[in-house]
Amino acid sequence: MREKFYYTAEEVSQMLGISRAKAYKILQQMNADLEKKGYLIVRGKIPVAYFREKWYGAEREEATV
Repeated sequence: MREKFYYTAEEVSQMLGISRAKAYKILQQMNADLEKKGYLIVRGKIPVAYFREKWYGAEREEATV
């Protein structure tokens, strides 16, 4: 199986137990932060590594799965 590089809004919604609309707003904010740092972004997706770094507990949860 290939390593996953991006989470979609649907995946973020499921992981966090929030609506898809709220997940899109979170992705939009995170992507804006990445864009300010000079990174290219993909709308509606967030790099897994960045999400794990920024979202409290995400790195720990992934390690236990």
